Amino acid sequence: MKRWFAAAGLFLAVVLTGGAVALAQGQPVVEVHRVDEGHFTAAPGAPIFIMVLGVDGRPGIDSDRADAIHIIGVNPAAGSATILDIPRDTWVPIPGRGSSKINDAYTFGGADLQARTIQQFVGVDVRYVITTTFASFPRMVDEIGGISLNIPQPMHDKFSGSNFDPGTRQMNGGETFAFVRDRHSFNDGDIDRTGNQGAVILAALTRLRSQGVTASNVFKWLGILGRGTKITGGATVIDLYRLGRLGLSIDPAKVRNVVMPAGTGNVGAASVVFPAAGAASLFADFKDDAVLQAH
Repeated sequence: MKRWFAAAGLFLAVVLTGGAVALAQGQPVVEVHRVDEGHFTAAPGAPIFIMVLGVDGRPGIDSDRADAIHIIGVNPAAGSATILDIPRDTWVPIPGRGSSKINDAYTFGGADLQARTIQQFVGVDVRYVITTTFASFPRMVDEIGGISLNIPQPMHDKFSGSNFDPGTRQMNGGETFAFVRDRHSFNDGDIDRTGNQGAVILAALTRLRSQGVTASNVFKWLGILGRGTKITGGATVIDLYRLGRLGLSIDPAKVRNVVMPAGTGNVGAASVVFPAAGAASLFADFKDDAVLQAH
């Protein structure tokens, strides 16, 4: 239980709510990183792939790992998106480092190496990486007024602090944090937890959209975005503007949340996750246009 992290919101929710928290705290809590020399889209209307990371850096932890990993593919022409959830313990080749758990890539080489690892593993061209931290998450949820979540089964876990009965529930930041930390209430542990993190991403977008995509709200949110976000890797304010506008254009009803098919096993003494049958075909379905036709 050393390394817990709650998922950040869908890239829009991460950037906008993180920006709001940054203003309150006096410092950025969200980083937007452009990978290599990637452009916003390869061609007008082409799909764009963005990686959202929750990094577990905090006092008492000697290194950062990406403990929430979600690849968001957006198809602007279709107005649709897919959230592909990757369990943090997935055993993969890391460029230049041999094989390890996928979240070790961030420790070894930051956002760039995590992006290269995902690109090699999933086959998509990750253009931006959006990162937030362990401590920021509950405040981010509270800044948007909480979110509505469907609790899939009884969740009563002393380690995460979850104490929820099944059904739809309005959650504040602390409750949401407990929800996405809980892996002991589920048969598949971290695999199920990863899917729950994706559900929070979608709930955050739903909450933002429910406030109305009016001109005044768009300018307000984009202003928060620009003031509260650290940009690295050659990203610009124009990139932030385009990402924000792209997120606001997507109807949550047209967003799919899918966990990579996976099973658990061991490498030496380490408990790890392996891609299961169907993962390769899911990746292929995802990477061609960011919309799942066969899954």
